[in-house]
Amino acid sequence: MLDHTGFDLWADGYDKSVGLSDESGTYPFAGYRKVLNRIYNGVLSGDGKTVLDIGFGTGTLTTKLYDRGCMIYGQDFSQRMIDLAKAKMPQAHLYQGDFSVGLVDALKKQRYDAIIATYSLHHLSDEDKATFLKELLPLLNDGGTIYIGDVAFQTREELNACRRQAGDGWDDDENYFVYDELKTALPQLNFEPCSYCAGVLILPKPDK
Repeated sequence: MLDHTGFDLWADGYDKSVGLSDESGTYPFAGYRKVLNRIYNGVLSGDGKTVLDIGFGTGTLTTKLYDRGCMIYGQDFSQRMIDLAKAKMPQAHLYQGDFSVGLVDALKKQRYDAIIATYSLHHLSDEDKATFLKELLPLLNDGGTIYIGDVAFQTREELNACRRQAGDGWDDDENYFVYDELKTALPQLNFEPCSYCAGVLILPKPDK
């Protein structure tokens, strides 16, 4: 698993390396553009435009939302990623911090129409994913939604098939999403596959 230093070193080549994997249809980023496009359209289809991005990286997705008038808040643990994203979104509210131990206090005080996380929450254990998502739900405005785009599978069997196909390229340090298992803790969760190894998990704020 990369620590913040690893992500700092990877930052300048990150978008290129992701794009190559997506274009070739290979694990782990096959379907990457479809994932981002689904979240982009989902956010803009809502009434509000206040967005929290958790683990925003270089701001590939949030820059597009920013350019459409969204107010962007975000947290990432790589200062280099933050610097690159800030250059694209000078009015965004971006904070450094490790989301595996929670959001920084400033972000907890805000309320959001959409909370998004793309290829970041797989650093959490399965138990911690469910706990973290439950903690995020109260930060949504009424009608708000959490969108998670990541390496994700409907079933554990599909994950294991991808693992076998990837062979030595599989990253054993990551805890990828298995929808059928996570929905037991979050019954309102939905899943939309975007490739054989990626998809979007959609978690709306429950009605009162």
